[in-house]
Amino acid sequence: MNASEYHDLVDAEWMAIEEGIDECGADIDYETSGNVLTLDFEDRSQIIINRQEPMSEIWLASKSGGFHFGYKDGKWLCSKTDMEFSDMVKQECSKHAGEAVNW
Repeated sequence: MNASEYHDLVDAEWMAIEEGIDECGADIDYETSGNVLTLDFEDRSQIIINRQEPMSEIWLASKSGGFHFGYKDGKWLCSKTDMEFSDMVKQECSKHAGEAVNW
């Protein structure tokens, strides 16, 4: 995948997260700064998601640890767990928010 394709795919994931947070009703704030999307929770915890363009990956850091996602067969998959990126984001948001978060 070239850099343009990578950015288009990541942009789509980030847009889905932002729209999902807006629609789900959970108390989650988000901010994008450069290559980093930060999700802020009421308890002052955060989830940090960033672009790792040199490796064509997305990285996620949360209370549960750090995770790397590569694009394979049309999905962003975790190198440790094979969980899809969007599922991991929802799971981690639920942990941080203390309530079920889904979109």
